[in-house]
Amino acid sequence: MNKQSGFTLIELVIVVVILGFLAVTAIPKFLDLTDQAKQANIEGMAGGFATAVSLVRAQWEAEGRPKDATSQNMVDYDGTDLILTTETDDIRPGYVVSSVAGQNNGAALDGNFTKANCVDIWQSIFQQPPRLTDTIATLNSDNTLDYLADKSGSGATTLCHFYLKETLNKDGNNDFTDPGALTSTGNSFTYQPADSSVVVYINNN
Repeated sequence: MNKQSGFTLIELVIVVVILGFLAVTAIPKFLDLTDQAKQANIEGMAGGFATAVSLVRAQWEAEGRPKDATSQNMVDYDGTDLILTTETDDIRPGYVVSSVAGQNNGAALDGNFTKANCVDIWQSIFQQPPRLTDTIATLNSDNTLDYLADKSGSGATTLCHFYLKETLNKDGNNDFTDPGALTSTGNSFTYQPADSSVVVYINNN
């Protein structure tokens, strides 16, 4: 007759210690991989954004710098008519500020350029981009959204901010908090229409 026996108390203690050790060493590595994935996400989106902005400018140059009926710089980019920056002493021409369909001009980067422009640019230069909004309330109420858009500055210092939702801070109700167009919170990147610069900010590593 076969005799079966379970773990002894000492063996159980050893197993628990080993599992505890594995948890202590594995969890930080897992969290580190998660942070790396978040960083790769924002860097990938920023790279794609910068490339698209450059392609829009190149298309405009290739077509001889076309203008619309009101003498605004404009180009048909993959079937979407885009309004581009107007040249001044501080602003270079030919960088996307809105779509014609969006009717949110701001080509001079004046008071007409708003957060809605940033959303419009995102949706116009990407094909099937991650979904975004420019209001924190909508971000918290819609689980299908991945990014938050904001705007800061004016004229040549105008910036569009794009934040990766899951890297934003949360309040006591577990809701994401408004970053307030800061680059010191969450993982984000900025787009400066005056000169097309795109800069990545990593704060969640």
